[in-house]
Amino acid sequence: MKRRLGREIAVSSLYQMEMNEEVSGADAIGMIMEEAGVQDNELGADPAEIKATESFVEELVQGVTQNKQAIDDMLQQFLTGWQVDRLSRVDRQILRLACYEIVYREDVPPKAATNEAIELAKHFGTDESGKFVNGVLGKLLQGVEQLKEGR
Repeated sequence: MKRRLGREIAVSSLYQMEMNEEVSGADAIGMIMEEAGVQDNELGADPAEIKATESFVEELVQGVTQNKQAIDDMLQQFLTGWQVDRLSRVDRQILRLACYEIVYREDVPPKAATNEAIELAKHFGTDESGKFVNGVLGKLLQGVEQLKEGR
């Protein structure tokens, strides 16, 4: 399975958790994976691939959740005229996930995380979401080394 599917599931899980604060990360991931047909292996994937995707999603969701305030503080620096809590829920989750991957994970090149976020924004968001996410993350990339030092 591809990491993009994992990111889609992670964004959907984070969205679900924000919509219903009583839903745990594990429950949200399970629900979204079931809806996507991953758990029932409707996609015909190797069981080891399914487990790897689930582990990847869990890492992403836990990482964003555990670092949410720091991530929001970082994003706020690059949101001209916007507040994190005023963003659409979808754009907010995509930006949080991308910021987490860029700043906290060493296994993802920052530009790859940015491109993935733009594609997720085009898929899940409005017509303008891709451009908006690109603009915010473009600014973030310029200051990424300072962000990594400051965490």
